[in-house]
Amino acid sequence: MPPFLALPFPAIDPVIVSFGPFAIRWYALSYVAGLLIGWWIMMRLADHPPAPGRDPVVSRAMVDDFLLWATLGVILGGRLGYVLFYNAGYYLADPLRILEVWKGGMSFHGGLLGVVIATVLFARRRHIPILAMGDLVCLVAPIGLFFGRIANFINGELYGRPSDVPWAMVFPTDPLKIPRHPSQLYEAAGEGIVLLLILSMLARFAHGRRRQGLITGAFFLGYAFFRSTAELFRQPDAHIGFLTGATTMGQWLSVPVAAAGVGLIWVALTRVANRS
Repeated sequence: MPPFLALPFPAIDPVIVSFGPFAIRWYALSYVAGLLIGWWIMMRLADHPPAPGRDPVVSRAMVDDFLLWATLGVILGGRLGYVLFYNAGYYLADPLRILEVWKGGMSFHGGLLGVVIATVLFARRRHIPILAMGDLVCLVAPIGLFFGRIANFINGELYGRPSDVPWAMVFPTDPLKIPRHPSQLYEAAGEGIVLLLILSMLARFAHGRRRQGLITGAFFLGYAFFRSTAELFRQPDAHIGFLTGATTMGQWLSVPVAAAGVGLIWVALTRVANRS
């Protein structure tokens, strides 16, 4: 496939600035931006009750304290998830490699599990309804997903399968140097922008925050759908490849996430119906 049929890959240095052996990378900045913007929006939402005539469930002080819990959940869960789900043999052969986070290797599904655990523990500690806290967290989660996928694109990692679409790109990190789907941008659009709009409309027009667990369930189900769809265009990890029926690890890991989403939506809707 001639390379001139592909769009030029934007030459963006993954390192923003370096000071000797220390470097600030776009990938690290994406985590910071996602957490801080999400925290800021959660602080604003904490000022408003989930429904007219009700008191706020989560205070600004609680949101402020939760930022550290969320950060630990994302980083520890994301790293351990990648180790266990994607490359267990490599890391178990030399566990010290787990600490080499600067070499990459984070899993969203692991980060999701880490944040779920952090949210449950935090809510119990502060005597907050777990699903109400989860709804706030999930409402802003697509922001972090958007920045993370843009950082993946800048790094030229997690690129797509070979393609001849007009917007295909040749990624400098691809050893074959052939045009591929910019699957990172597909995920940024689906998991980030579209999912954020869906959840925002659900919270604004369908009183989603009043139905505790509805936004959390919608996020789980929406993420599983957009991730599974994007996997149709994304190149599987070389050391894993395709699984049964040409499926991928990302799709298999999204199955329990989708099931949990359906369950939470059902509980949220039936609970409201029973109270009405």
